[in-house]
Amino acid sequence: MKKITALFLLFCGIILPACPSEKPPTPTPTMLIFCGITMIKPMMDIAEIIESKENINILITKGGSGNLLKSIVFNQKGDLYLPGSERYYQTIKTDHPGLIVDQVPVGKNRAAIMVQKGNPRQISSDLENFTRSEYAVIIGNATSGSIGKETRNIFTNKGIYEKVLANTMHLTTDSKDLARALREKKADMVINWYAVSTWEENAKFMDTIDIDPRHAKPKSLILGLLKFSKHPEIARKFMALAASPQGRAIFKKYGLHF
Repeated sequence: MKKITALFLLFCGIILPACPSEKPPTPTPTMLIFCGITMIKPMMDIAEIIESKENINILITKGGSGNLLKSIVFNQKGDLYLPGSERYYQTIKTDHPGLIVDQVPVGKNRAAIMVQKGNPRQISSDLENFTRSEYAVIIGNATSGSIGKETRNIFTNKGIYEKVLANTMHLTTDSKDLARALREKKADMVINWYAVSTWEENAKFMDTIDIDPRHAKPKSLILGLLKFSKHPEIARKFMALAASPQGRAIFKKYGLHF
């Protein structure tokens, strides 16, 4: 019995000293970005560049700009916020002052009428078409995404928003769902951000029709630094790159500069 104990202690004496020297690797920190659906492609390109230069993982949460803002306010976390329109900064200034501590312009967004490829229904730029029952109409929800809010503004300025709502088959959450409605031939016409129509997965399914600039002016895209950012130094590097000529060229590649 003594021999067994001695051997056991000897074994421990050889093995145990090595254990404290083995330290677990330090995890790579993660930066969190909230990004409207329409801007996800250029933001992913820029994130890849930043990740290649900095010790950081970048997680991009995409969705309707309004829903993202609600999530930011509720959870009180995140590093950067990029909504589909500068109108959200007016909301932030009024309802959530101090939420954004720095901001830079990175591109522009413009709403357009989108129809099936080749425009088989011969739809014109007349916004009154959205009130006519012979067309299958789908529009964005004004409470969930930037394109829904912009669509409401366009039709409100025209004085026909309630008529359009009455003629709409249903409301969608964001630009991604509006594009899907055309790809799946569930709609004859929608209003969506122009950039979405230029993407490879959408271009062969839809054409765009310009809206009179009096009703649909280009909207600035503003990238903002959140007050509770855990990585403000790297977040500012991301902002600087996005606002640089290189960054703007990336946004332009995806139809987000006019």
